[in-house]
Amino acid sequence: MPQLTFALNHMAAPTLPLESFFALAADLGIAAIEIRNDLPGNAILDGTTPADVKAAARRHGLTIVSINALQRFNEWSPDREAEARALIDYAAACGARALVLVPTNDGTGQADGERQTRLRAALTALKPLLDEAGIIGLVEPLGFETCSLRSKREAAEAIRSIGGAGTFRLVHDTFHHHLAGEPALFADLTGLVHISGVEDSGISIGDMRDGHRVLVGPGDRLGNIEQIKALVAAGYAGPLSFEPFASAVHDLSDPKAAIARSMAFLRETV
Repeated sequence: MPQLTFALNHMAAPTLPLESFFALAADLGIAAIEIRNDLPGNAILDGTTPADVKAAARRHGLTIVSINALQRFNEWSPDREAEARALIDYAAACGARALVLVPTNDGTGQADGERQTRLRAALTALKPLLDEAGIIGLVEPLGFETCSLRSKREAAEAIRSIGGAGTFRLVHDTFHHHLAGEPALFADLTGLVHISGVEDSGISIGDMRDGHRVLVGPGDRLGNIEQIKALVAAGYAGPLSFEPFASAVHDLSDPKAAIARSMAFLRETV
């Protein structure tokens, strides 16, 4: 049985202030966390300095594995570059190891040829910025039909084509992997795994959305156990980061107990 390592994305308990979120992770015995730049009233949007974030993580004995995320990264522009520079600087200053890169997901930039060209242009522009700061870029394909980067194979090919294997890694998100229907794993290029489950039996794969994503348990329809087993067998040894978006999880009065149950389930079944 493999020894699983977990991480906790702030989306698992988005109503908790940063200090309380860090304490939750530490109480669960989780040493790696992901902070986000899309939670109102919380770091990074509330103005918390990177030095304060770094100090808080150190107090709780935590490693910040990523900031999640630079949105629409493959729609490169002067504004996107400015946003990327700011997030990369923040990541370096707070001690985060990586920045998650999320593609456009509104039906634009999907044409064959166009999407590959835009992806390579963005990766080429990001590479020197990330390299200078010593930050890894975590490219996260999304399985939604409206996304401009659904395929991990396409992402891997783009990374390798620009000589970016030392700068970029893939995020394997179990939800998006299931939606995309692409069997290839690319464990050797995977830097982080996001885990969440869907248990609603009345929803089709094409209609699954972030709001359906709960903690992984026995009722999961996404094949998390099979995906994790395959990744581990292929050599992935990094963290599995809890990233549920469902209000049913966010509204829990005791998220610690629920996350602990999911951790136990995964350890017993993988």
